[in-house]
Formats: sequence, structure tokens, C-alpha cells
Amino acid sequence: MQGKQQKRGLVLASIMLSMFLAAIEATIVSTAMPSIVADLGGFSLYSWVFSAYLLTNAATVLLFGRLSDVFGRKPVFLFGISLFLVGAVICALAPSMKVLIAARLVQGLGAGALMPIATTIVGDIYTKEERAKIQGYLSSVWGISAVTGPALGGFFVDVLDWPYVFWMNIPLGLLALFGIIFFFKEDVSKEKRSVDIAGSAWVVITVSTVMIILVEGGVGIDWDSWTMVSMIVVAFTGAIVFFQHERKTDDPMMPMDLWHIRSIRYANLTSLTTGMILIGVSSYLPAFVQGVMEQSATVAGFTLTTMSIGWPIAATIAGRLILKIGFRPTAVLGGVSLIIGALIFSLLSPEKGPWFAAMGSLFIGIGMGLSSTSFIVSIQNSVSWQKRGIATATNMFMRTIGSALGAALLGGILNSQVAGAVEASGLPDSFSVDSANALLREETRNELGHEALHVLQDGLTSGLHLVYIGLLVLAIISFLLILQIPKKED
Repeated sequence: MQGKQQKRGLVLASIMLSMFLAAIEATIVSTAMPSIVADLGGFSLYSWVFSAYLLTNAATVLLFGRLSDVFGRKPVFLFGISLFLVGAVICALAPSMKVLIAARLVQGLGAGALMPIATTIVGDIYTKEERAKIQGYLSSVWGISAVTGPALGGFFVDVLDWPYVFWMNIPLGLLALFGIIFFFKEDVSKEKRSVDIAGSAWVVITVSTVMIILVEGGVGIDWDSWTMVSMIVVAFTGAIVFFQHERKTDDPMMPMDLWHIRSIRYANLTSLTTGMILIGVSSYLPAFVQGVMEQSATVAGFTLTTMSIGWPIAATIAGRLILKIGFRPTAVLGGVSLIIGALIFSLLSPEKGPWFAAMGSLFIGIGMGLSSTSFIVSIQNSVSWQKRGIATATNMFMRTIGSALGAALLGGILNSQVAGAVEASGLPDSFSVDSANALLREETRNELGHEALHVLQDGLTSGLHLVYIGLLVLAIISFLLILQIPKKED
């Protein structure tokens, strides 16, 4: 028993390292993005650095979850870490925004395997009674590691250079890789089952098209153009064909019977909206703090760090609360915290300063920690081993789709507002959305001139205010969905 316990501990440590990769990814890149854009150019492509990563993540997370149920967790997990690290190396060496975005596509592919399989392995090696506590640890490690993300992001940007935010992934990823290779042993069911390649293809087509529509709509592609109309038709057709296909196939990519379990259905729908909230905070808060409040990258990192502090503390508490009061009350508390955080953001203005922004981040982190831990434990307790991988992946898929849609939709709102402000101001034609790059560094900000600085900062402020009003609406919707979770498990 002692040997088994020790092996479980080493596997858990490796899983935690892989979650650390995801945590660093979420916060360190956000903090560094203003500097990356200032260096590589292309402010209009800002949201694509997040959207590209989320696109391939969302498009493949179900496929990898399914593959792990068929071939076992280990090979899929190792493949995911390897891809993630290859993407990180290309990101660090990227000479332009387009190469960076392509590298983020590769990283997202790896993350599509990494995140759900890590959580599923923990569901496999620990008993039903142990899962609440361990998932709490897992979420808290995700958060505790994220505390270092913004601080390191700010440090690398201010003292070294932005490529270090990607080089950091390499030693951590290799440690996690070797840990799983040497310490994780699993018995895979020999039952023959097929993999739904067609379903995966329809997910890729539909998600990709929807994201391009949301990011480029009204900015790169006119809403009333034939290109846009045809893309909307492709997106609707892809979604309909996917759902029809999933109902008919023997081994579907996303088993529709999972949605018949009420706790899973509402956990997944809430994850969609909380994913949008999460990306809205982590993607655009650094741009506001640096571009409008005129603070350093380190200060911008601090405003995100509080979310990373709130998340682990809440996740650890959630593990205990679930055992005492149940999934639903714990998730409801998370929903309340999300509303408080979003309300603070909706009132954010340049005069209120970084501390006010940090307080909003803290409440969002607490809300995410309480709700996400509740959802994962509830879902894994509702299904058997044969469906645990795909059930966990489906929840991750919904949150990732939410983040992808959020990055695209909120990025579109921001770009439109900045573009509108520039057009209405009467500034020379040389000014565009990409001129907002200049706000992100002190030296380029000082070269803008008073009028241009005022116009661009006003455009960024009004755009981000709309983004944060959107977050409040999403937080209220999340709370109403949480209230639909049954008081007892199905």
C-alpha cells in the first residue's frame, strides 16, 4: 500500500506540474502581451494570440478525451505535453505576430490533450471520497502557480525580454513528461471502440468559422459582405451536421446522453459563460492598466495575480465545502462571487487605479475556484471509467469554447470601439486600430502627441468599459444557470 501511495503521490506531482504549465500560460502571456505587441506590431491581431490557442484547444479537447477512453490516458497525455512544448519553443523564437499566432495554434493542440487528461487521471487513481479533496488541491496548484505568472511576466518584460515567458515552459514540461513516463501505470480496457474522426472534423470547421466571424466581423470583413454571409452559413451548417452526426454514430465524439444528466448539463452550460468571463479579465486587463492607467507591466501583472490568489484559496475551501454542504451550495457561492467581481469591473475607470482592478480580479478568482472544482467532482462522480475522460473533456470543451468565443467577441467589441474613436476624431489616415500599440510603452506613448493620445485612450477606455459590462451580464447568467443544478446528484 505504501508503494502504491508513493507512486500516486509522484503521479499527482507530475499532473500538478502540467497544470502549472496551463496556469503560467493563462497569466504570464496576458501580462507580456502589451510588450509583445509593442515589439512585433499588429494590435488588431491582439485577440488572435489568445483566440488561436483557444481555437485548437477547443477543437481537439473532445477528440483527446475520447482517445484517452479508447487508448488510455498515458499516451494521449504524453503526446499533449510534447506538442505544447514544441509550440512554446516556436513562440519564443517568433519573428512576427503571424508566426506567433501559428505557434499558438500548435500550443493549443497540446493543451487540448493536457488539461482534460490531467484531471481525468486524478479521477482514475483516487476514490470517489478522495476526489473532492484532490481536485481542490489540483485547482489550488493551478492557482498558486498562476500567482507567479503575472509577477514573472512583469519581471521578464521589465528586466529581460518577452520570449522568456515561453522558454519557462520547457523545464517544467520535461519534468511532467518524465514523471508520467516513469511513475504512471494504467490498465487499459481491451474492448474495441472506434474514434469519431468525422465528428472531430465538424467541430474544427464550426469552431474555426465562428471565431473568424467574431474576431474579424466589422473590422477585417464587412458584416454585409458575401464572405461574411457564406461564413455564417458554414458555421450554422457545421453545428447542425455535428449534432445530427453525434446522435447517429455508435461511438460519438460527445455522447448526447451526458447532457441528460442534469448536474452535467448545467455545469457545462455554466462553464461556457465562466470561460467567457475568465478570458475577458485575463486578456484585456493588462492592456487597460498599461495603456490607459499608464502603469508598468509589473503593476499590470499584479492586478491579475489577485485572481490567481483567490482561485487556489477558494478551490481548496471548495474541496472541503463539497463534502460538508454539497456541490450546489458551493457552486452558488462561486456564482455570487463572480457577480461581485464583474460588478467591480463594470465600475472600473482610469482614476480608480490598479487596486480597484485587483479587487475585481480577486472576486472573479474566488468564483472560479468554488464553481470549477464543484463541477469537475460532480461530473466525475456521475459517470463510469469508460466515460470519465469524455465527460471531463466535455466540461473543459465548454469552458474553452466560452473562452474562445469570449476572446473573439470581446476582442471584436474592443477593436470596433477603438476604430470608431479614431474615425470620429478627424485624426490623419495614418492612424488606425493598430495605433493603439503606441499606448503600451511609455516612450511610444510620449511620441503620440496630446490629441492622438487622448483619442486612443478614450477609445480603449470606452471599448473596455463595454467589455466589462458584458462580463457583468455573463456573471448574472452564470448564477442563474448554477441555480438550476439539482440539490442531489442524478
